[in-house]
Amino acid sequence: MTTKAPTFTQPLQSVVALEGSAATFEAHISGFPVPEVSWYRDGQVLSAATLPGVQISFSDGRAKLVIPTVTEANSGRYTVQATNGSGQATSTAELLVTAATAPPNFSQRLQSMTARQGSQVRLDVRVTGIPTPVVKFYRDGVEIQSSPDFKISQEGDLYSLIIAEAYPEDSGTYSVNATNNVGRATSTAELLIQGEEEAVPAKKTKTIVSTAQISETRQARIEKKIEAHFDARSLTSVEMVLEGAAAQQLPHKAPPRMPPRPTSKSPTPPIIAAKAQMARQQSPSPVRQSPSPVRHVRAPTPSPVR
Repeated sequence: MTTKAPTFTQPLQSVVALEGSAATFEAHISGFPVPEVSWYRDGQVLSAATLPGVQISFSDGRAKLVIPTVTEANSGRYTVQATNGSGQATSTAELLVTAATAPPNFSQRLQSMTARQGSQVRLDVRVTGIPTPVVKFYRDGVEIQSSPDFKISQEGDLYSLIIAEAYPEDSGTYSVNATNNVGRATSTAELLIQGEEEAVPAKKTKTIVSTAQISETRQARIEKKIEAHFDARSLTSVEMVLEGAAAQQLPHKAPPRMPPRPTSKSPTPPIIAAKAQMARQQSPSPVRQSPSPVRHVRAPTPSPVR
């Protein structure tokens, strides 16, 4: 397996803690080989020696720091650093310790929305409260864990659920629960992911159009069959009339009758002799067609003797 530099799939989130309560920082880290993790407060390395009672752990890509009982002195900037042979990554967040308390409150609630399949969807809420509320996202009552497909992020009091590429099966009822030791608040909204434009609408339109086309096609076929039937009958009648007229005007086109078989044993059948006789009668005389080149000179008439 190739090496991979550390990256934060879920960075640290800032915390507002009530004095005397616990404060927890957590981050999700990926990388290969498994990175080494270090914690800092305002640039100083944190350990059980520098911060008595602190709990630091790193397992299955989750880096966690817990201060069981915070005081105002624990306020500051906390940083987690992940390092391996391929690189290094860091994430930083704030810890604010206060003596006041306030239940969770949504200054910006979830908004229902409709999006297209394949698009990126972002659901945002703004939550305040002292101590900092624990914020969780749900879909149809099932908690959503931060992942490459469903990323949960925080920037101050802004909490976001980002769906990298939405599909119709991501549609549903989304809710956000914000809880601290003073109270709890919930915000709910509907998300509808529409399929591709040609999916559902096209199928409905296609069904309606095809039904109409089938009716029109059937009607057209019936009309064509009727027209073809009448055209065939008309054509047959015309052909019969034409053939009758042709038979009257052109008798020579009638099929010839077979002549009777000759009874004479003469080498020349009568029909051939008749045809030869007709040919002689119809053909001009060769003398008439080609007059003889010999000129006939009439002899002088002798005069009578006296």
